[in-house]
Amino acid sequence: MPQQHPRGPIGRSVSAASPRRAAVVASLAILPLATACSGGEDKAAEEAGPSKISAAPAAGVVAPAKVEVIASLTGCKPKIRIEADQLRQGLCHTKEVDYLITTFPEEKYKQTWLDSAAIYGGKYLVGTRWIVSAKKPEMLEKFRTKIGGNIQQLQGIGPTPTTP
Repeated sequence: MPQQHPRGPIGRSVSAASPRRAAVVASLAILPLATACSGGEDKAAEEAGPSKISAAPAAGVVAPAKVEVIASLTGCKPKIRIEADQLRQGLCHTKEVDYLITTFPEEKYKQTWLDSAAIYGGKYLVGTRWIVSAKKPEMLEKFRTKIGGNIQQLQGIGPTPTTP
């Protein structure tokens, strides 16, 4: 006796309808993501003018980004020093300052890096899955206006220098 396939709600066999149903469900799940990422803007957004929320107009391009993207926005071509699963780090050398750009594939790796750097102290420009550190911390404010992020002061451990 031939084996019969169970019938779905519209008379098709379940085994034939399941792949089609899965494809339709997957398409519907992806649709909001595709429309949210579209390049089009509505009239209200066009008429409103530029946003005054961000101190860094280019920051929307940066976060999260590659070392090379951040470097180009800050005016350098980086020399990649570290290429690992948990981070990528590039060195930038300019007439004004030497600085490091470190990017992370996940936010948890950035937090681990910051926790480790805390023992040394210092100022860092911190964004979404990236960190910039400079030999001249005063340059971080200049970078912040170009790429966004927040300046964080890490305290460090051990004795602090005393003033005579």
